[in-house]
Amino acid sequence: MIRLAAGERLVVASHNPGKLREIIELIAPFGLKAVGAAELGLPEPEETGSSFADNATLKAEAAAKGAGLPALADDSGLCVPALDNAPGIYSARWAGPSKDFRIAMRRVEEELGRSESHDMRAFFVCALALAAPRATTQIFEGRVYGSLTFPPRGQLGFGYDPIFVPEGYRMTFGEMPPADKHAMSHRARAFAKFVAAVIAPGTEQ
Repeated sequence: MIRLAAGERLVVASHNPGKLREIIELIAPFGLKAVGAAELGLPEPEETGSSFADNATLKAEAAAKGAGLPALADDSGLCVPALDNAPGIYSARWAGPSKDFRIAMRRVEEELGRSESHDMRAFFVCALALAAPRATTQIFEGRVYGSLTFPPRGQLGFGYDPIFVPEGYRMTFGEMPPADKHAMSHRARAFAKFVAAVIAPGTEQ
């Protein structure tokens, strides 16, 4: 089992600026020296897996091998039951080559309109994979449930955040202060499992 302590270097295997920022903010209290994959010149592997966990594993293991360091990767996305849980693992691809999530959010709205469904439920899934040289990769998954709203609201967060209202709230993730989102998001829930299993006790600063 991989264990991490304050002062150790950890590669964050993501080329997505919003995702990278969020993961580094979650890691910060534990004193780990996070470095992004792009900063190390590591390529972004093709996501050929059939699940969030598969794709997170591909990215984490490629970064760990390339850097010779422990690497943490995230694969996450929006699942809409009325669309057979699409976009799911293709959430980033729905944003197109330019990764413009305004396009992706518009497509979700259009697909729902064509489905003739009044079901606006949705959930986010996050799978975190931790890999290291000569170690077994560990997976931690978190989910948050809620509903969709249109048009998009809020300039905070990233991705599909402006159309997602978590259960028990009226604000979208796009309107929610980062600290509030970090307290209950799918990524935060996966990260809590990661901390419990991997971070050495007493390292929180």
